[in-house]
Amino acid sequence: MIEAPCLKVSKAFGERAIRLVAKLNLLDRRLKVQSDGGYVYVPLLDEPSIHEKAELSNELKGLEIVKRLFPKRTKVVKAVDLAAELLPPRLLASFPRSIDFLGHIAIVEIPPELEEYKEVVGEVVLRAHKNVRTVLAKAGAVRGIYRLRNFEVIAGSDETETVHREFGCLYYLDPMRVYFSPRLSYEHYRVASQVREGETVIDMFAGVGPFSILTAKMLNLVRVYAIDINPDAVSYLKRNIVANRVEDKVVPILGDAGKVVAERLRGLADRVIMNLPERASEYIGAACEALKPRGGVIHYYEFASGDNPAKSVETRLKKIVAEQTNRRVSKVLASKIVREVAPYVWQIAVDLEVE
Repeated sequence: MIEAPCLKVSKAFGERAIRLVAKLNLLDRRLKVQSDGGYVYVPLLDEPSIHEKAELSNELKGLEIVKRLFPKRTKVVKAVDLAAELLPPRLLASFPRSIDFLGHIAIVEIPPELEEYKEVVGEVVLRAHKNVRTVLAKAGAVRGIYRLRNFEVIAGSDETETVHREFGCLYYLDPMRVYFSPRLSYEHYRVASQVREGETVIDMFAGVGPFSILTAKMLNLVRVYAIDINPDAVSYLKRNIVANRVEDKVVPILGDAGKVVAERLRGLADRVIMNLPERASEYIGAACEALKPRGGVIHYYEFASGDNPAKSVETRLKKIVAEQTNRRVSKVLASKIVREVAPYVWQIAVDLEVE
């Protein structure tokens, strides 16, 4: 056991804390992250500086810097190291370095040169990650109004329904039947953390509920209308609402978001979430219609390319709001690249204050 300074945070912020500490190059990778009751303890190489602590405090509520005894981490066996024993050396550089984890499922993208070795990739991922029971390979792009992607089971069990944990919430889901990206976990938290007590939120493309349910878990007095057009997504959404005990705060609705807003939710929202980057621009009119007469905030996502994709999305949004609605953008609260989704194509997040 080794005594070391550590970051003490609520379990709800554990994943985020580890990522932030690693980003600041403060994570002591020799030691195991520990948990005790409702807290997670992240081992640090040194006490954070004033500026580092300020950055951590800005993102993590109620953090403490304490000292604790930590066991040493056992050596991690990486999938690529296991693959070195089974693949031709010339193909090792193509081995997938990025793996998405959803509950007991690992999802990989197989490059063309590894297609005939995809079962090998699957087996070494199973061996390297003991909590994984199913390995899926992406077999196409996200398509259709339900935003589904084809997958192929390349190792392990054929069971694709799982339970994914994120920021203290449980999500039952099946990636074969619903859209869910673990790469958006910080966006789920970033948006939910901006919602204030007493607000009404409309999540126009809610899926299985990662924005809606986290928002409801973080606040005592909030009303979230969670809409999705995919019946399977709404079925899981209802299940997740019960599993996370937010039945009194989240209202699940099956249907097209534009029609649902026009028929049931006009002028109710303080805040609208629009996580449908392929088609969100088509629903800006509905989002503005959903806002209260005095206005509110829209969290908007879109895929974009070019030299300054975030700025181009901002400019286009202001123009659409001005030309197609009786509203105007009074302020751009935030504008950022979320992730790269293809070569030179990024998912952009823009938070707008609309009057």
